[in-house]
Amino acid sequence: MILCVRAQPRSSRAGLDGLIGDAVRVRIRSAPVDGKANKELVETLADAFGLPKSAVVFRSGETAKSKRLLLRGISAAAAEAVIVGSRT
Repeated sequence: MILCVRAQPRSSRAGLDGLIGDAVRVRIRSAPVDGKANKELVETLADAFGLPKSAVVFRSGETAKSKRLLLRGISAAAAEAVIVGSRT
């Protein structure tokens, strides 16, 4: 499944934080320097969806706040349940 993400670096906490339009807001603590924020983003998404880090792959937007990532091994319905659960 392809997931649209809006990354928010330098946050006080890491994790999923609801929706912004059609994208999932993901807060990460790292600054966007030397790929540290992208690495933490992959780790945060893998943890949230119960996937190995190797199952989270960038499709576009590695240098932008808006990104598209491929999540291997999870259905759209299961991913939606995790996203909806993160808002409560």
